[in-house]
Amino acid sequence: MNVPTGEQLVITDGTARAVITTTGAGLRSYETGGVPYTETFGEDEKPPMGAGAVLVPWPNRVTDATWTFDGEVQHLDVTEEARGNAIHGLVRHAEWTVVEHTGSLVSLEAGIGAGSGWPVPLRTTISYALDDNGLTVTHGVTNLGEKTVPFGVGTHPYVRAGKAETDDCELTLAARTVLPLDPERMVPSGPARDVAGTEHDFTSPRSLRGVELDTPFGDCRPGEDGLVHHVLRGADGAVEVWADPEFRWVQVYTPGNFPGRGRAVAIEPMTCPPDALNSGVDLLHLAPGETWAGRWGVRPLA
Repeated sequence: MNVPTGEQLVITDGTARAVITTTGAGLRSYETGGVPYTETFGEDEKPPMGAGAVLVPWPNRVTDATWTFDGEVQHLDVTEEARGNAIHGLVRHAEWTVVEHTGSLVSLEAGIGAGSGWPVPLRTTISYALDDNGLTVTHGVTNLGEKTVPFGVGTHPYVRAGKAETDDCELTLAARTVLPLDPERMVPSGPARDVAGTEHDFTSPRSLRGVELDTPFGDCRPGEDGLVHHVLRGADGAVEVWADPEFRWVQVYTPGNFPGRGRAVAIEPMTCPPDALNSGVDLLHLAPGETWAGRWGVRPLA
């Protein structure tokens, strides 16, 4: 049977289990001991609200679906029609090729051709691996073209602190700044601001009850282990989203109508903020033939 998400690739390690899809190389579910640590959806359903999506070669939005490369204006497809933007990159609806699939690991790859507003061909890879530390996701991007190209990487997991309701959880972020957005276009309306003493300060645990976010946070600072840590904690345990320090940004989204769940929370590691292809803020760059790699993961906590 053909399903919207393609083939379902299951990996396991002990009681941990994750399902990855070949369409979009997305994370459809992750659980340990039968306890869910991400929101899920049926294999015969399209991923709701970007759930589990891989966001390459840019995360979030490009204003007016245009940007400039090497002095020439590039016109991307408008994929957020109501706001006139290009959103979430070029691979989340692509059919990825399975490179390796063992008991606890799956790796996939996809190509990004030059054209339709993207001027330099890329090869992008992703691997999902389960072990005692939870789920680790490793991204790779290789420049197949002849010019240095800017890009960004992001991901869109909806995490959950086991069986706790979202409103009963507390959120802690490693971020020290917040990027203001135009509420109609959801694109930046000014420079990043310090969160200290504001409603966007999650440097200490804060309840999510009554909090509504669709917000990019920046200046995500690594801990002593060199990794960025964001934590969602409920009464009976917690889940951590960690990332390499190149993931300087995180988008937090708290929809009230996630199918089958209601209130949910996406904690989305990003290497750059919304509209970075125009602002240049924290863009990564690849020379011809060069490869970049970066990691993030989801880890249950006691």
